[in-house]
Amino acid sequence: MKNIVVLGGGYTGLMCAVRLALRTRKLDVSITLVNPSERFIERLRMHQVAAGHELADFRIPELLGERVAFVRGWATAVDTERRAVTVNAGEGPRTLPYDRLVYALGSYTDTGVVPGADDHAYTLNDPRLARRMALRLASLAEIGGTVAVCGGGLTGIEAATEIAENHPELRVSLISAEEPGWMMGEKARAHLYAAFDRLGVTVHAGARITKVLPDGVELADGGVIPADVSLWTAGVKAHALAAESGIGVDAKGLVLVDPALRSLTHPEIYAVGDAAAIRQAWGAVHGTCQSGMPSAAHAAESIARELRGRPVKPFRFGYFHQPLSLGRDDAVIQFTRHDDTPGRFHLKGKAAVMYKEWVSGSPPKTYLKTHRYPAPVTLSRGGRATREPFMEL
Repeated sequence: MKNIVVLGGGYTGLMCAVRLALRTRKLDVSITLVNPSERFIERLRMHQVAAGHELADFRIPELLGERVAFVRGWATAVDTERRAVTVNAGEGPRTLPYDRLVYALGSYTDTGVVPGADDHAYTLNDPRLARRMALRLASLAEIGGTVAVCGGGLTGIEAATEIAENHPELRVSLISAEEPGWMMGEKARAHLYAAFDRLGVTVHAGARITKVLPDGVELADGGVIPADVSLWTAGVKAHALAAESGIGVDAKGLVLVDPALRSLTHPEIYAVGDAAAIRQAWGAVHGTCQSGMPSAAHAAESIARELRGRPVKPFRFGYFHQPLSLGRDDAVIQFTRHDDTPGRFHLKGKAAVMYKEWVSGSPPKTYLKTHRYPAPVTLSRGGRATREPFMEL
């Protein structure tokens, strides 16, 4: 029997596990997924939790199906020589041997970028912290108050607009070193700014944050933006387990992989999603659910091919869209080229709301479908731009 261990029960870990269960159902394999929580965390919706909304309660064992064993615990070490993972499973340390390991631990918001962010700012890393922020915002809304969202990327924009819509009594500021929506086309960005105006979100573009204070955010020009609550969404950091275990990583801590998503230093280990330094011929893939789930499905296909003695294939991926919610009643979708630069078309308003909900709600449905057949997860393979891998297998 071959033992396959998947570390991480997020979007990518679940995708890889259920795909492996389907592709290896006629082989003598054991598949185990390790995650600290039994509940599936919809990271795409954490800004909704912070704003005060409740989410559906999806349980990982139910999404995995019968062919994947679930171990609740933290992976604390990977012994690459013995090919074993040490897991703190509550009742004590537990060792899981592996023939193939899938590293799907993802990344988290880096609060070490500026002083004070770790002490005085909320993040969307943990649903428990997001719920505490929701309670704080609810109490603050009763008396009026100020909220500073630090970071003008997609997460920051979604959080700022969600909070402003759900708590119109609060004064919400969005602070960004770049222009919010810089990754979108001009027309989509115009709709985004119209939403800011409608919801009363004050945008501070080109502002570099130097410190997060207990009651505000300090800028490089010496100014201070008042904030009763600060939310930090700027920058991400990889989990340290790979580097600590001697697995080859880049300067950001992402696992270095070949075109098939195997570790360059330990080819029996696959890395997927935003835990991996994935490249295509057109450039680097940045961590999103859009790229993560296809990478996880590809890793599962590659492992199944290896176990059958077949050659693996290079991962091919191209971006397709940038879905962005602007509260519950508005959204904008920028369709993109394969390298994630904006294309000619965008979608806005109610149609975009339905599209965004389809995107955010599709992963749990996809996992359940994959119990029976290989449900599609890749919207674009990049066309001609990805026909040649960035390096040889």
